[in-house]
Amino acid sequence: MLLAIKKEIGLRHHELEKKTLRSLYFGGGTPSVLNVDEIKSLIDEFQKYFSFDENIEITLESNPDDLTKNFLKELSQTEINRLSIGTQSFFDEDLKLMNRAHNASEADSSIKRAQDFGLENISIDLIYGSPTSNFEIWKENLNRTIELQVPHVSSYALTVEPKTALEKWIQNGKITPPEEAEQNQEFYYMSDFLKQSGFDHYEISNFGKPGFHSKHNSAYWQSEPYLGIGPSAHSYNGHLERSWNIANNPLYIKNINQNILPKETEILSEKDRFNEMVMIGLRTIWGVDLHKIKQNFSSEITDYLNQEIKNKLESGILIIENKHLLIPEKHWFLADGIASDLFMV
Repeated sequence: MLLAIKKEIGLRHHELEKKTLRSLYFGGGTPSVLNVDEIKSLIDEFQKYFSFDENIEITLESNPDDLTKNFLKELSQTEINRLSIGTQSFFDEDLKLMNRAHNASEADSSIKRAQDFGLENISIDLIYGSPTSNFEIWKENLNRTIELQVPHVSSYALTVEPKTALEKWIQNGKITPPEEAEQNQEFYYMSDFLKQSGFDHYEISNFGKPGFHSKHNSAYWQSEPYLGIGPSAHSYNGHLERSWNIANNPLYIKNINQNILPKETEILSEKDRFNEMVMIGLRTIWGVDLHKIKQNFSSEITDYLNQEIKNKLESGILIIENKHLLIPEKHWFLADGIASDLFMV
């Protein structure tokens, strides 16, 4: 697999017009199953084709149980300068419900070990609204995050996915389903608490202290081009084209070895691009740039948007500041629904 990924970098590096990278992200699945020499060799491969910005953010996604002392010691000697850790919770009952391999002790100790080796730019994932949790446990999760001096948090409401153990347990009455009212309460408590602790709430699910906002995800949210390498990876050219690699690992390797790009491509319609800009923009503090809408879309779309937002502006669900369309933070929990009301079909 490693050789195939390296070869794909060589086959596709020209797809990015800018040859200076501001971020490099090892994510999707569990990239920390790679050993450190393999991670280093991939970084070296990118450097054959791209220069790195002097402040490049190079992130590795990892589960807490993968962050052993030896792994972190070796990792600290590479260019990796940011960790995204799938903590989820600091309580065992939550972790068991989510079928996580790590326990609460590992959730805690993995962060401390990373910091001991100088890896202080850490983001953790936290899940709220779990049936095994309650408001007091959620507050303790957030308190522990502050005590550990974690500078970035990505947090999501627990959702019940089809054909999962969680769905079956709910159907059998073993546990109660997540309550939207409780998730709403926990979301707004988190927002207030983290802001009071020095975090910026810069995207619905993301909080970062100044200087620790995710450069990589911010590029997604601002529709910048990106190149995804490896099975299932997605790419976007910043204009009309989105592509994604096949998920089948053996077929991916076979195609790459035959110099065939194992990807599918979609040309985005004007409506697709508009809907995506609205969906992503309204989830952030930057909102939707109305000047860009006018500049990049037909009068049909601009007229449509102006008509659709009238009632929402009057009710305060939407506001306009500095020619950007925004959802006030007090309505962020409902942002996806508000955005979907504006979609063109």
